[in-house]
Amino acid sequence: MACDPTVFADIPIFSLLDADERCILAEHVELRRFGARHRIYKIGDPGERAYVIVRGKVDVVMLDEDNQEVVIDRPAAGEIFGLASMLSASPHQTTAVAVEDTAAVEIDRTDIAQLLQRKPMAGLDMLTMVGRQFRTAQGLVRMRAARNPNEVIEDQLSLGDEIADKVARFGGSWAFIISFAVVLVAYAGINLTLAGRAWDPYPFILLNLFLSMLAAVQAPVIMMSQNRQDSKDRLRSELDFAVNRKAEIEITQLAARLTRIEDHLHDIRQAVVAK
Repeated sequence: MACDPTVFADIPIFSLLDADERCILAEHVELRRFGARHRIYKIGDPGERAYVIVRGKVDVVMLDEDNQEVVIDRPAAGEIFGLASMLSASPHQTTAVAVEDTAAVEIDRTDIAQLLQRKPMAGLDMLTMVGRQFRTAQGLVRMRAARNPNEVIEDQLSLGDEIADKVARFGGSWAFIISFAVVLVAYAGINLTLAGRAWDPYPFILLNLFLSMLAAVQAPVIMMSQNRQDSKDRLRSELDFAVNRKAEIEITQLAARLTRIEDHLHDIRQAVVAK
């Protein structure tokens, strides 16, 4: 569908163009319409075109290592998406899906070159948009790349593990120490008071048997809990490593993409100056 030149008036990167320049640009670009949930492009598609939203909203989504969708940007009217892949001539690293009925101006590298020849400062607006996506992706990598280790541990918790944790938690509390001391004093006091009628006279052989049995059972239960704590620490270390590795990969890729975009814009400025 042919593009109406007036739609450029409210779009920041085109707002500096005069009426004639907007008409010229409108002849080279196309206005596309997408219904809600329409997929505009997917990961791996050739990054030949970018889109400037006239109205509506779009979710720009990437997949994390768990194949879960992460929304890294939600451009609205006047904003651009798909620019980095288009300028670097590389396949899309994200998927773009219309959130609602959306109209967008479809542009390619030739359209951008013509725009920059007329208004070179428009390149700064583009870099600003890409930089914002870069910062958003960084923040999402820090927040979303990590799974919550406590949630993972809870998912793997069995009934025996839960009982072991509760026993170890109670056995290491002041409530257990105080109650156990009260029971021992009461047991010894009653048997000493009853004298010849005591069921466990001094030196409390039956009590020693009970204490030995309690220690024999309590020690392995506490060891089970300690083994689970070691597993928790190991899981947290693995998740921390996964977060750091993902952050390094994403930041490296985004930095390289920004460098290619900056080089391309520099070449266009040089060509404009040369003319």
